[in-house]
This record gives sequence, C-alpha cells and structure tokens, in this order.
Amino acid sequence: MGLVLIILVAGLVVWLFTQHETVTRTTTASTPARTDTPLEILRKRYARGEIEREEFESRKRELS
Repeated sequence: MGLVLIILVAGLVVWLFTQHETVTRTTTASTPARTDTPLEILRKRYARGEIEREEFESRKRELS
C-alpha cells in the first residue's frame, strides 16, 4: 500500500510539472513581439547596408 501511494504522489508531481511547463510555453508564445517604429526599421536597414545614405536621409525626412 505504501509503494502505491509513493508512485501516485510521484506521478502527481510529474503531471503538475508538465502542466506548468505547458502553460508557461503557451503564455510566452502568445505574447506579442515588440514592433519597431518606421524610423527604427529605417535605421536598421541603413546599418545593414541595404540602403545608401542619401536614401536614408530622404526617407528620414519623409517620416518627420
């Protein structure tokens, strides 16, 4: 009888742990990512070398 009780308690602990992980993963996955502003996106594109300085300055003025 004592062995059955130990197995049930151990099973309950494992089940609770896996349920907690599932809830944590679901909550984290559903959190929306921070979106960059248009100016931040433009700065990143310039930093990566996707656009030249003239285009960067022109688009920056358009955003202001």
